[in-house]
Amino acid sequence: MKIFKFGGASVKDAESVKNVLRVLQHEGFKNTLIVISAMGKMTNAFEKITDSYFHKTADLPQKIEFVSDYHSKILNELFEEKSHPIFIEVEILFGQLSGFLIQNKSTDYNFIYDQLVGFGELLSTKIVSAFLNENNIEINWIDVRDYIKTDSNYRDATVNWEQTSKNISRLNPNKLYITQGFLGSNSKGKTTTLGREGSDYTAAIFAYCLNAESLTIWKDVEGVLNADPRYFSTAKLLQQISYHEAIEMAFYGASVIHPKTLKPLENKNIPLYVRSFYTVENKGTTVVKGHDLVPETPCFILKQNQILVSISALDFSFMVENNLSELFKILHNNKLKVNLIQNSALSFSVCIEDKFNNFKQFLMDLELKYQLSYVENVSLYTIRHATKIAVSEIEQKGKVLLKQATKGTVQVVMQ
Repeated sequence: MKIFKFGGASVKDAESVKNVLRVLQHEGFKNTLIVISAMGKMTNAFEKITDSYFHKTADLPQKIEFVSDYHSKILNELFEEKSHPIFIEVEILFGQLSGFLIQNKSTDYNFIYDQLVGFGELLSTKIVSAFLNENNIEINWIDVRDYIKTDSNYRDATVNWEQTSKNISRLNPNKLYITQGFLGSNSKGKTTTLGREGSDYTAAIFAYCLNAESLTIWKDVEGVLNADPRYFSTAKLLQQISYHEAIEMAFYGASVIHPKTLKPLENKNIPLYVRSFYTVENKGTTVVKGHDLVPETPCFILKQNQILVSISALDFSFMVENNLSELFKILHNNKLKVNLIQNSALSFSVCIEDKFNNFKQFLMDLELKYQLSYVENVSLYTIRHATKIAVSEIEQKGKVLLKQATKGTVQVVMQ
């Protein structure tokens, strides 16, 4: 089988959904499984619904109405007959959303988040599936939560590979399927999510379990670039990347490929293609075994909204193994993502990402034993295959707070 994954930008409006049809007609869709994300910025919109519901703010009805109107507009542009069953199916999903908001008793934000945000993928796949069937592409809609089983670590669930593989192996490889990215379910049948931008990972899970011929991620860029074109005007296309290099780039924060996506593909040597849904005639980027980069060039990775923290002992003692062990445990307990560390005799510096808004608790956990200073809203630049010219280009972007170099890689924290 082939696995195709379409992200939110590829189904952001009615014309984009029509373009998915054109891509399938161009590429062929025999023996294919399609993974689709929430439409446009709908994950963000559902996050806002979650926040309003959790904090009991008065604007919750308006935020739900915004999401409803967004999908209704796409429906009305795709389907001429208002009696089409898809209108009822979408209405049922919004009814289930309202039912959860009324009946939920949990006060766990992460649990609530997963139950609500997942509606974005359910809505998008229902709509795209109905449109494709309407245009003579017979496609089977499946609920990914019946196949990908996870633990109960809401918002960042771990896959139960044994059960998931068993479930996915039941699929008929001769059929065309469409399913949701990002989602799974735990042993109690409750919705879980695989981490933000986890739809790529979903596609890789299916590719691995189905021994797929290939995985293609369709995006609004030509492929994997050596830099984000929003911040680097000279970004260029990488024609080929090795699995190893792609994993390194993802580890450092390259946003084109989700970090968890690559390892399942490498384990079974499944090629990954990153291509543009605008220019389907182009080959884009291929991720396979082989040369690290074609062409060989510095690669720039930018992570914004970081926090640089400097930690030292109150008694001016050395920062040694027992201190570091304690610090990493506290970082882990507060779910703070560590993107850079630097240690000296008397201080420990760490550049972190606060995805779960736990930084204040982290400070409280440390303040009795350690002296702390921190700078918020800093940017972390990582340069792979760094050259002196490439490093100099980054250092001109602001004030350098911290710089660290290893073999071939330079990281710079900037204010």
